[in-house]
Amino acid sequence: MKLICEINDNLEYISEDSNGGKSHYIKGIFMQGNIKNRNGRVYPVEVLQKEVVRYNSEYIDKKRSYGELGHPASPTINLDRVSHIITELYQEGNNFIGKAKIIDTPMGNIVKNLMNEGATIGVSSRGMGSLKQRNGVAEVQNDFYLATAADIVADPSAPDAFVEGIMEGKEWIWDNGIIREVTIKDYKQKIKEASSKHLTETMLNVYKDFISKL
Repeated sequence: MKLICEINDNLEYISEDSNGGKSHYIKGIFMQGNIKNRNGRVYPVEVLQKEVVRYNSEYIDKKRSYGELGHPASPTINLDRVSHIITELYQEGNNFIGKAKIIDTPMGNIVKNLMNEGATIGVSSRGMGSLKQRNGVAEVQNDFYLATAADIVADPSAPDAFVEGIMEGKEWIWDNGIIREVTIKDYKQKIKEASSKHLTETMLNVYKDFISKL
């Protein structure tokens, strides 16, 4: 499964009165279905519908729908980097609209200061799933799993190659309920354990597998 991230930068900044102070929110399109995005991927809207229902039930409704500031390099949430909590995620046509409250954490305060100074920020969804080439585009498959509907990124116009190379160049698998990264060590282990009779075949299979993930 690939770590899949998509950036959206058309956000609305909202400031609401709350207990004598101000609460900061961001709102906008967090995800889009049935359209080829800037990374050359298409999310079938039914795939997003199913996952948004799960995300609302397991995360938003239980107030644990956290997001981070920056470009995390793994599917797990790092609590020391949490800057906001997603409060809403719902469908409008092929768009999935989200709203997030900026919270009083060190990272959240950085975001508030950026908003107060008029800085441009964006959001990046982060999930895991398989990709299948179809009609020249990479279609996200039904195993797509949303880790967070939105991380906040201060460089929404950053080249897609950065996201592709740094965040998505790794392969992730479920290992007894834990997400872990597959590294070159796994390939070396397969070759080491192969019998001399099957060594050539094993090395060829490892090479084909490696090339398929490039």
